[in-house]
Amino acid sequence: MVEIIEYENKYQPDFYKLNIAWLDKYNLTESHDLMILDNPEDTIINKGGFIWLAKAEDKIVGSAALIKESDEIFELAKMAVADEFKGKGISKLLIEVCIDKAKKIGAGKLELFSNHQLITALGLYQKYGFHHVAVTNSPFETADVKMEMKL
Repeated sequence: MVEIIEYENKYQPDFYKLNIAWLDKYNLTESHDLMILDNPEDTIINKGGFIWLAKAEDKIVGSAALIKESDEIFELAKMAVADEFKGKGISKLLIEVCIDKAKKIGAGKLELFSNHQLITALGLYQKYGFHHVAVTNSPFETADVKMEMKL
């Protein structure tokens, strides 16, 4: 069984490991990623954002975050699922928690930055209502995809 839990600082190594795995796999790791992964408490939580983790078999197997850009706009970020747990619906649970929270706090829009290589993730985002827009204001050099969703 998979449980979605709120981030606690004790899970920082898990958050880092999950995300660095896919970033490195696709050769996408940048200094901005490392800044977030090294200190999610300061870069996300303390700035009004949120992180959720998927827990299964007593270990952290997934993550997703909402980074506050403004009162109206949040960035969906750092979505990851451990390879051995892919295909079990965990990413759906995580994205639904993020969308529900954004609606509850009154956000008007979610945005995300991605890369064309991440075909499965892009399909998931589209399924949940994200649509492609021009890539602007990206904090990532490797982000060649930007998607938005009005709430």
